[in-house]
Amino acid sequence: MSGGDASLGSLAATFGVMSLFAIGGANAAVPEIHRIVVDVHHWLTDQQFADAYAIAQLSPGPNVLIVTLIGYQVAGVLGAMVATLSMCGPTAAAAYVVSRVLGRSSHSPWPRIIQAALVPLSIGLMGASGLVLAVTSNRSIGAALVTIAVAVVAGATRVNPLWLLIGGGVLGFTGVIG
Repeated sequence: MSGGDASLGSLAATFGVMSLFAIGGANAAVPEIHRIVVDVHHWLTDQQFADAYAIAQLSPGPNVLIVTLIGYQVAGVLGAMVATLSMCGPTAAAAYVVSRVLGRSSHSPWPRIIQAALVPLSIGLMGASGLVLAVTSNRSIGAALVTIAVAVVAGATRVNPLWLLIGGGVLGFTGVIG
């Protein structure tokens, strides 16, 4: 355990509420997850959070694995299960209810209106997530320059992001950035 008030109840409450703000998926909630987990509860350090995020992204499966790793760090296997179920349960229930309500009236304009409103919100939250992770994990000017270069290349070309990831990993492993 890293510290703070690391009860299963606080894990459940934290991620249960957080799940309702994860518009666009768990990655959209990363800035708030970081704030709560690192700054408020002190369950993880900045470096532990960045490492957990990297592991979650490299692992097969849904992006919500960051929550599972945080729960595990805080309270072991039971913490991992509580955090994951708390992050997934409320949104799954809400999605089910909304889909049932919107599915009843096929001529209603509301599904299109809601979708049009959520797209820019989701994109903004994802951008904020990228910024939080860049600030958290870039501990040197070299690392920051590599992050900026990768963002430019990813945005301006059709290079497979896997190659960019491998390149960054090689630069980090060889000590070029640190």
